Amino acid sequence: MTFATADLYDAHTDRVRVLAPGFRDYGGMTKFCGPVTTLKVFEDNTLVRAALEEPGGGRILVVDGGASMRCALLGDNLVQLGRDNGWIGAVIYGCIRDSAVVAGIEFGIRALGVHPAKSVKRGEGQRDIPVSFAGVTIAPGMHLYADEDGILISKEKLL
Repeated sequence: MTFATADLYDAHTDRVRVLAPGFRDYGGMTKFCGPVTTLKVFEDNTLVRAALEEPGGGRILVVDGGASMRCALLGDNLVQLGRDNGWIGAVIYGCIRDSAVVAGIEFGIRALGVHPAKSVKRGEGQRDIPVSFAGVTIAPGMHLYADEDGILISKEKLL
């Protein structure tokens, strides 16, 4: 995959939004892009698992976890599940765990931090709704581009 977010920004300034800095790279892929599926959850990763159990078709799971730093919404088992089911990556507005293992899986991950505690399992949350964090509103079907310089969102495919 050949692209640079800086170049995409320069070429499409009026068509992209940039997520505010603060996300760290944890996955085995530093550069990834694809259409978005969204979740809004809080300290409950039941819907994260349910989404990653489905065929991904090259999509990226964007999870608005409310910026919670009290537990992880994604770990090595779910990352491997997502990878095996054809997901490209995930952007978590919250924490992940198992970061050393996750770093070896070919899956793009951006998150705010790491936390060893797992989430609760109540089945609460919403799927495929617009979510807003890091200064950007992200809707299902938008396209996400992530690399070492940051994360861009576009309403249409740029590559």
